[in-house]
Amino acid sequence: MTETATGLEFTQQLSNSPKTAEQRAQVLADPGFGNHFTDHTAVVDYTAGTDGQGSWQNARIEPYGPIAMDPAASVLHYGQEIFEGMKAYKHADGSVWTFRAELNAARLNRSARRMALPELPEETFLESLRQLVGVDKEWIPTREGESLYLRPFMIATEAFLGVRPAREVSYRVIASPAGNYFGGELKPVSIWLSRNYARAGRGGTGNAKCGGNYAASLAAQMEADAHGCKQVLFLDPFNDDAVEELGGMNVFFVFKDGRLVTPALNGTILEGVTRSSVIQLGKDRGLDVEERKITIDEWESGVNSGEITEVFACGTAAVITPIGELKSWSLRPPPPDAKPGEVTMSLREQLLGIQTGVAEDPHGWLTRLA
Repeated sequence: MTETATGLEFTQQLSNSPKTAEQRAQVLADPGFGNHFTDHTAVVDYTAGTDGQGSWQNARIEPYGPIAMDPAASVLHYGQEIFEGMKAYKHADGSVWTFRAELNAARLNRSARRMALPELPEETFLESLRQLVGVDKEWIPTREGESLYLRPFMIATEAFLGVRPAREVSYRVIASPAGNYFGGELKPVSIWLSRNYARAGRGGTGNAKCGGNYAASLAAQMEADAHGCKQVLFLDPFNDDAVEELGGMNVFFVFKDGRLVTPALNGTILEGVTRSSVIQLGKDRGLDVEERKITIDEWESGVNSGEITEVFACGTAAVITPIGELKSWSLRPPPPDAKPGEVTMSLREQLLGIQTGVAEDPHGWLTRLA
């Protein structure tokens, strides 16, 4: 039993039927992304008191499996939930580390405030990761580009049909061995420009990591799939068609004069952990990093004139992925044989190097889990 700084003690009820070494090896030979899950899950419960004050309790590790939930649970009717995404990497000495976990903890709590959910103490968040990885670290794949994807999430479990914040909440962490997000060899991906849908609006939940934002992107993603694209790009039609973000990633532009530009956070764009890291790494190498409005017209004209030399997407799952084509009904995309850019690949190599322990970690971004 391990006690956190908040006084919570994690208990462990280990699975009676974990996957065998042979079954685990079969999964790790080709894990894909989000297809397989480890043997256990971390759980912490929350209950609000009659005075409006609540507490986190019953922290535990238990076997992975279905969640027993009342049909009237708030999350099923009003979508009161949030989540995070992060990765654990096994380093050469066998130790296991994650990347900038304190930023994920802080973002989880920002999302919680926006969705009227209780905030989770950072130490409890970190300990839940340590506990789960500690019992399931044999699930971590070790080939290049692979990791153990961690999915902390919080759901409203109180059974009621009134519209108010739930008084009973469950925080959980599950883990999934992960390969390349887009599959296969890294190469520039095609992006579909959405003109019919918006991801979020002013005053909405765009800067919270909640499932509703992703559900709202799926119709546009289906449109992208129909045009052979891996992701969809959203614009702000009320702000000169300013570039916002992709369905699950932030976007960066490399200019030939050495500038690195990304859309400024404006309340509708999610503040990505990878985004923040790329900004810092760009500054470290002397690039002029700008967080500002960039419109779709500037993107098109910049590519056509040669002012914009590279475009890439970034996020926890995809790390840094070069963008090749931008497709829509009217834009003229760059050549389909576009190659990954030098700045894009250099930043990706450095970022992955820090995460996997083969490059210096100058900012102390790594947290040891096991």
